[in-house]
Amino acid sequence: MTAATDFSSTQAAQLTAGAKAALITVFVGALCLAFEGSAPWLVKWPAAWELPATEWIGTFLDWFLNSIKPAMRLFSDLMTYPMDAANYVLGNTPWPILIGLVTALGWYLGGLPMAALGFIGLSFVLASGYWAESMNTLALVAVSVPVALIVGGAIGILANEVPRVKSLVQAVLDVMQTVPTFAYLTPLLLLFGFGPVVGLIASAIYAAPPMARNVMLGLERVESDIKEAAIMSGGTRFQQLFQVEIPAAATQIMVGVNQCLMAALSMVIIAAVIGGFNDIGWEVLLTMRKAQFGEAMMAGLVIVVFAVVIDRMSGTLATERKRYDPRVVWAVLGITALFTAVVWSGLPDPSEITLLNPIAGAMDSGLTAFTQANGPWLDALKNNSMFYVLLPLRIGLDQAVLPFTWGFQWTPGMSYGLFAAGIVIAALMAWRGHLTGGLVVLILIGMLETGIANLPWPFVLIGAAALGWVAGGWRLAALSVGLLCTILFSGLWERALLSLYLSGAAVFSCAVAGGLIGLASAVWAPVWKVVRPICDMLQTIPLFVFLIPVLMVFQIGEFSAFLAICAYAIVPMIRYTRHGLVNTPDEMMEAAISSGATEWQIMRDVRAPYAAPTILLGLNQTILYAFAMLVIAALIGTTGLGQSIYLALGQADVGLGISAGAAMAILALIADRMVQGFAEERRKALGL
Repeated sequence: MTAATDFSSTQAAQLTAGAKAALITVFVGALCLAFEGSAPWLVKWPAAWELPATEWIGTFLDWFLNSIKPAMRLFSDLMTYPMDAANYVLGNTPWPILIGLVTALGWYLGGLPMAALGFIGLSFVLASGYWAESMNTLALVAVSVPVALIVGGAIGILANEVPRVKSLVQAVLDVMQTVPTFAYLTPLLLLFGFGPVVGLIASAIYAAPPMARNVMLGLERVESDIKEAAIMSGGTRFQQLFQVEIPAAATQIMVGVNQCLMAALSMVIIAAVIGGFNDIGWEVLLTMRKAQFGEAMMAGLVIVVFAVVIDRMSGTLATERKRYDPRVVWAVLGITALFTAVVWSGLPDPSEITLLNPIAGAMDSGLTAFTQANGPWLDALKNNSMFYVLLPLRIGLDQAVLPFTWGFQWTPGMSYGLFAAGIVIAALMAWRGHLTGGLVVLILIGMLETGIANLPWPFVLIGAAALGWVAGGWRLAALSVGLLCTILFSGLWERALLSLYLSGAAVFSCAVAGGLIGLASAVWAPVWKVVRPICDMLQTIPLFVFLIPVLMVFQIGEFSAFLAICAYAIVPMIRYTRHGLVNTPDEMMEAAISSGATEWQIMRDVRAPYAAPTILLGLNQTILYAFAMLVIAALIGTTGLGQSIYLALGQADVGLGISAGAAMAILALIADRMVQGFAEERRKALGL
């Protein structure tokens, strides 16, 4: 009796928090499956239990927006003046002058390489035939960025000066960065109407949070000695802030300026959806709708060129203090002015310079030839990925395995066999001391058999609560369940699961592929030399441009959307994995080497465990990137919340747009908090 009691107590002691959470989740899932036939409400939330939250939100926002519309229209009218001025200056300045200015600035900031980047980049824009449209885009960025810098800087300073509002500001910034951009385009459309100004305001709203965060971070990191010296000198609080602390935080603040510029530029195509004026974003949209993929790619490359040039120059301004000989700057400007004066009468109109038009035509014809020559295997790749991977994940094996897809019909006996195999695997893993892992395998098998879009709502709620409890305690568990219940009652549950399915599949693919590429980059330096410029390029490409190549090859469809999400979201996983693996402390490496460990043992037992918190942060960023891209991908074939947001924009349905955007933000926020919780747990375990 005593031995049995001792054995039971030992087993209970070995039951970790993860094992308990997994056991509860398995039990709830089994109950839902057992009572699926007699209690269908356990599987699908009854429509009668839904609340008309979308209508309530729409009614309230219609009233609120109409009440402030006069003031907003006045603000819109005022913003037309700087917008028109920027358009006039950039549109009427001779193109050699602008190219010379950018080249001279490049030399001053980064020497010959940066000057060459500016000259070649602007020359490419000129040769593309999109010079006028590009100047309109730059005018939008030139006006929206100062607005975003002022607003974001003021918010950051406010949060620093008034600690009571800091947590509120951080929560608002979290919401602004997780709510999809399309969601708040609908209320902006009602407030400001169509036109370039509404695109300008949308860009400013999207670009303000990075500035606010970096101002807050920079002011937090100012050394206490510097602050004490400012106080001891007798300066007022205003003088301390603007003459001491802000200059001391200038490097971090300039990083915010860089991110603000990139965010505003990434919005130009999205803003074109409601702005609709003759800018480069509108050209991308127009050529994509006409299936002119060569022209669309050329216009997209113009945006990429702007992104690369702006990113490199503003990044250098933020991180490097070295400045190059200003005499060369004046020489470049003088030569440019002289050249412009000499050839003024014969200076060609930039709209007539279409040197790259043949390349765009060749891209179209080459794409046609490629798809015709390789159509069978491209279709096979797309169809096999859909029928054997994506479709089973979405609707489950029992609905996806059919004679016309897999060649046979899925039967209940196969389901029982699959679950029996899962139980055997879980039992074997538990016997070997991996109870939590075995239960997780059983849960994953159940999700695969059922399909993510068909998961019972009690299973999802309990699973989220269990995961939140393991990651961050009961507060995170309660927060996760409470936020998910708002989606459940709003009637957006099925669409949320569809979004969860596609983003989850993309995140898993990015985690595997990005982790392996990051591992290879950490182990072999030549691999990183190849991967790094590709990552740099992918991080500077605006979201919309990712749609063009997948549309060119695979046309509209869910598989194309999946590829676009993966292409955008994989970079953080690669970078963080490599960064974590190559920054293992030297003393740990020396201890492992002196103990006689092999390279594989060092990687498995030393470098990987130490890098785990960093890798988890990369996974966190990958999740947020995937959700950000999900709405953009709705343009080429996704379903779920992204499609609802895009439809709401077309129908000017504020309630649906805000509700669906909030639901997507909730999913992203829960995932963000859980991954951060696991990362913090790993840091504590490592004593960091």
